[in-house]
Parts: sequence; C-alpha cells; structure tokens
Amino acid sequence: MSNPSNEQRLTKVERRASGALAAVFGLRMLGLFLIMPVMAIYGKNYPDYTPLLVGLAIGAYGLTQALLQIPMGMLSDKIGRRPIIVGGLLIFAVGSLVAAYADTLAGVIVGRALQGTGAIAAAILALAADITRDSQRPKVMAMIGMCIGLSFALALILGPLLGPVIGMSGLFLFTAVSALFGLVVFWFSVPKVELRAARGDLLPQRSELWRIFKHPQLARLNAGVFILHCLLTAFFVVVPTQLVQGGLASEQHAWLYLPTLLGSFALMIPMLIIAEKKRQQPNFFRVAIVLLIAAVTVIAWAQGGWLIYSLAIVLFFTGFNFLEATLPSSLTRFAPAGSKGSASGVYATAQFAGAFAGGAVGGGLLQTMGLNGVVGFALILLVCWLLISFGMQPPPQWQNVSFRLQTLDPEQRKRLIEQLAQAQGVEEVRLVAEEQTAYLKVHKTDYNEQQITALMKPYLA
Repeated sequence: MSNPSNEQRLTKVERRASGALAAVFGLRMLGLFLIMPVMAIYGKNYPDYTPLLVGLAIGAYGLTQALLQIPMGMLSDKIGRRPIIVGGLLIFAVGSLVAAYADTLAGVIVGRALQGTGAIAAAILALAADITRDSQRPKVMAMIGMCIGLSFALALILGPLLGPVIGMSGLFLFTAVSALFGLVVFWFSVPKVELRAARGDLLPQRSELWRIFKHPQLARLNAGVFILHCLLTAFFVVVPTQLVQGGLASEQHAWLYLPTLLGSFALMIPMLIIAEKKRQQPNFFRVAIVLLIAAVTVIAWAQGGWLIYSLAIVLFFTGFNFLEATLPSSLTRFAPAGSKGSASGVYATAQFAGAFAGGAVGGGLLQTMGLNGVVGFALILLVCWLLISFGMQPPPQWQNVSFRLQTLDPEQRKRLIEQLAQAQGVEEVRLVAEEQTAYLKVHKTDYNEQQITALMKPYLA
C-alpha cells in the first residue's frame, strides 16, 4: 500500500493486458448489443415472424447470461480464468454463426441463447485483478467499464448503418468475426499468470449470496437494474418500428441515435456531478426514473413524426445512462467488506434476467395488446421502482481495501482484527483464513493509509 512513483502508474505489462481485456469485453458486448436497434425491423423478413419471437431474439442472451453468470465466475476460480474466457469466446462465436445461418427467428433465438452461454464477465474482471496491482486496479476496472459503454453507443450507430448493407446474417457474421478477433487479442496480449487476486471482492461466493439478497439497499439496487434492463430490451422491441412509421427510414436511424446519445450524455453528466457532490443520489435516482416515465409517455401518446420520438429517445437515454452509471457505483459502496464479488454476481444476474424479461414480455405484449400493452407494462415497472426508491439512502463514502496475509494462527488473527478495528477510518474488518486475505471497508477521507500500512507490515505475505 505504499505510494512510490512507480506505484502510481500502470506498468507496460499491466497496460497491455488491461487494454486487451477491456477490448475483449467491449467486442463481446458490441456483439450482444449490435442487433438491438435493428431486430424489430429486419425480423419481419423471417417466415416465422411474430413480435414475441423478435422480443425473444433481442433478449434471449439475457436468460443464459443470468443462469451462468455466478457459476462461471466460481468455475474460473477452480480451473483458471483462461479456459473460461477462451471457451466463452468460442461459444459466443458459435452462437453468432448459428444465428447468422438461421432462416427462422426460432433459429436466431437459439443462436442468441448460445451467445449468452459464453458468460465470461466475472472471469475477465478476476483476471484483470490477477494481473494488476491493488493500487492500479480501479483504473483497470474503469477502463473496462468505459469499453462497455462505448460498445453500446457503437452498436446503436453501427447496427442501423450496417443492417441495410449486410442484413441480419451479415451482422451476426460480423459479431462472430469480432469474437474471434477478441480471442486472438486475448491469446497474444494477456500474459499467463499463476497468482490469484483475493476472491471475495471479485468473484461470487456461495456462502455470501443469501446475505446479499437480504441486504435492504442492495436489494433495491438489484431490483432497479432488473427493471432498467427490462425496459431497455422492451424499448428496442418497439422504438425502431415506431421511427419507421414516423417517417424515418431504417438506414437513417444511426444519424438519429448519434445526436440523441450525445444530447443525453450532455444532460446526464451534470446530474452525476451534482448528485455525487451533494450526496443527493436517491433524489437524482427519482429524477432519472421520472425521465424514463416521460420518455415512455411520449412514445405512447405522441401523434407526430420521428422528431417527436427523438425527444423520447433523449429523455430515455438521459435517465438510462445516469442510472446505468450510478447503480454499479452505489453497489460497490453498499457491499459488505470482502463481498463485492458476490454482490456484483447477484447484480449482474438481475441485470441479464431483466434483459431477457423485457424482450420476452415486451414482444408478447406487443403481439397480443399492441403498443399500449408494452407502455402499460413499462409504466407499471417504473412506478414500482419509483416507490421502491423512496427507501434508498445515499451510498456511504467508503472504499474497500484488501491485503494479502501470511499464514496466521488464530491468536494472530484475533490480535490483528482488534488492532484494525481500532484504527482511524476503518469501518469494517473481515479476515478470510482460506484466502489469506484481510478485507477492510474504510472511510475515504478519514482513512490513515500510513497507519494501516505500518500496522499490517508484520502480517503481510
């Protein structure tokens, strides 16, 4: 935990490895997102077209991701990160090929479900932590997060641009090639490592899951991300066809998404800054939810052309981007010391389950009840979320710190816990003997790093 100058920047190996892992993660998410803005339009070309099947094709990846997110993270801790990542990318490519050569939407759904089977998110994050030092880990995780956001923005632009040229089959082939390219980048750029970073803050642990489910603030965040991604996939079941009906040709949709995304970021960034500076996150959560309600209302009752719908898209993505950026940050602050991996695993499961539910329910309602059915479903979810949000608290100003320990006997562990509990700025201490790791939750401003470093020195591995 010392701070010499060489500890303040990434080494050459860390830069190369973290950049490669961020690129692999981004390429994979780009493949998952790429069809979202165009499937509702080009899905009509399949002989078995129904809105329900379109919704399932958009959200099917979420079901397999939700089922496998936690088990694959745990498996990577047993057999290694690299086999999970390599196998996941190959499965993702196979799923893309199945969808590319499918001549029915049912076949596309199978391919999308296969894509989701390659659930490698936890393994990538854990490998990133294995390769980097504790002091540089936040930079690497931020880099991966930025690549995910960039991949979503690129998908909204590339999907409508490429769709008219190469069709749905071409988009899935593009996805398969990007997955294989990601595999090459991973294989040649990420070094093999034997050391494992402390698991509790990276990978889910079965013994921790029930405690995470019961945590009142984490439960609100998990319900929120479920609803948010449920709305996202339901949104893309409806909006692309609404834009076409409003007079905007599908090949022009990219030029609508680009400025509306930029506009939403311009509105969202001040919200983030003010919410963090004044610790008003719950209030701004509610503002963002109201923006989503306004967007859904405009989509439902606006009797105008595509310009009216562009307003709805700006409102939707302002609220969506704020919540998408704020929810994970709040999650890490509320997670108990040493349990961030379990909290993240439950959160990711809720997120992908929401993506599947939104596509399936949105498509089914569009087929049976039309646009009003989807709108009613979205509004009910949003009102429920708004009510739930009134029990939210501002996230505490804590950060998690971990130390790799020597093998300690019970008396040494007890003495260390007592010393750490009395140290300035330390809120929570957790020693995990089988991991030889000490997890601390500390106050960002009151934490005395030099004091803790000196205290820990005799016990460090």
